[in-house]
Amino acid sequence: MLTSARVPARRATGTASGGGTSGAVAARSVAPGGTTARAAAAVEFALTGGVLFVLVTAVRWVMASPLSRALPQPHLQLAAVGLIVGAALAWALSSPWGRYSGGHLNPAVTLALWLTGAFPGRRVLPYVAAQLTGSLAGTGLARLVWGPVVGDRMAYAAVRPAPAWSAGALFTAEAAATAAILTVALLLMSRPAWTRWIPLALPAATAVVIVALGTLTGGSANPARQFGPALWAHQPAYLWAYLLAPLTGALLPALAARSKRQ
Repeated sequence: MLTSARVPARRATGTASGGGTSGAVAARSVAPGGTTARAAAAVEFALTGGVLFVLVTAVRWVMASPLSRALPQPHLQLAAVGLIVGAALAWALSSPWGRYSGGHLNPAVTLALWLTGAFPGRRVLPYVAAQLTGSLAGTGLARLVWGPVVGDRMAYAAVRPAPAWSAGALFTAEAAATAAILTVALLLMSRPAWTRWIPLALPAATAVVIVALGTLTGGSANPARQFGPALWAHQPAYLWAYLLAPLTGALLPALAARSKRQ
């Protein structure tokens, strides 16, 4: 599960929307140094791929190796994975590359930023395409590095709902989780003094979702988190829900933030 973002720059003034320039649920409309759309999308591809590689690697060693015996309880394993993924997200948000592209790493974030008016519409599709293809590439790299176990024993870390969960319950939970994460980001963006906490708060919120929903829905809350693993594992079942639910969950906090600005 990948949820990250960055405070947008106001095109007219060059100052950060929400009073900060590090980590929030928006990307810079025009990044420092005249970032081109193509270069920024390439960074999104690389960062999303890198975080997916870390995610699959964490699942491989924490949940699909003899090391899992040290953490026999599923929630302990999920907590370990959540900490590793959260650390990777925190690095991505704080890195120069994350500041360069805005560090969305999540189509739901890109959609939310566009809806709030903080991100130009012409960049939405290139960013989403970069994030989804980055997911494919990062998952494939993990298979190349760690071998057949990634596909044979762990299905490329693709997630699925618990047997008792219906498609409707899955959709609702994933949408709510995404909405909660974006609400945290938007709340921190609302006060200049709070924006510095975003690179820590968003990865922490992501880790909480992984632990809380990991045994129920898989705790994705990011279309890019499931896209690559599901395609590599040839598991299209419920993929529509994992793709659409986070986008739906992004609507309410984004529209609420937009109406508040107006």
